[in-house]
Amino acid sequence: MTTAKPNSGFLDGQFLIAMPTMGDKRFERTVIYLCAHSEQGAMGIVINKLAPDIRFRDLLSQLDIGEPTGPEGEQEVEQIRVHRGGPVETGRGFVLHSCDFFLEDATLPISDEVCLTATLDVLRAIADGKGPSEALLALGYAGWAPGQLEMEIQSNGWLNGPADNAILFDSDLETKYDRALSKIGVAEGRLSSLSGHA
Repeated sequence: MTTAKPNSGFLDGQFLIAMPTMGDKRFERTVIYLCAHSEQGAMGIVINKLAPDIRFRDLLSQLDIGEPTGPEGEQEVEQIRVHRGGPVETGRGFVLHSCDFFLEDATLPISDEVCLTATLDVLRAIADGKGPSEALLALGYAGWAPGQLEMEIQSNGWLNGPADNAILFDSDLETKYDRALSKIGVAEGRLSSLSGHA
C-alpha cells in the first residue's frame, strides 16, 4: 500500500517546514504534509493553519450532507476543525486520514499510515461516526509546477523531514511548527544560518 518511493529523491509523505526567510506570506511558519511529489510537480496540505470562520458542521450543511447521526458522529463533528490547506482550489475539501478508512477509487494511500480522500463520501462517513480514527480536513492545497519545489528548497525556502502522525493529526496547531522543526533537530533561532534541507 505504500506509495512513497524510497531513495527516489521524492518527498511524498514528508513534512515541508517553511524557513523564516520564506517570502510568501501565505506560507509563513507553515508545516505542509506532502501528498505527492514527482517529475510532474508536487502537492501538499498545510496542517497548521485554520480556515477562518468555517466550522465542519456548517460545511456539512452547505454540502447538504445533513446532521451527524448518533453520538459517535456528533462527537466527530465537534472535534473536526477546518484547516486552510493552501491557496489552490480553496473551495475543494481534502481529508488526510489514518489508513483504517479506505474508499475504492477515491482514497489515495500516501504512506503506510496516511491516506488522502477528496470526496464527499469521507465527510458523510465522519458525520455518521464511521470515518477514520484520525482525520484532518482542509480546504485547498499547495501546489508546485515541475521542478518548482526543488528550486524553492535549494533557495532556502523550505526544510524537509520525516512526517510524524502525532504532529499531523494533533489539534495543537500553535506548536506544530516548532515540533516539526524539533523532529529534524533544528531550533528556530538557528534557521537563518541554514540552507538546503535536513
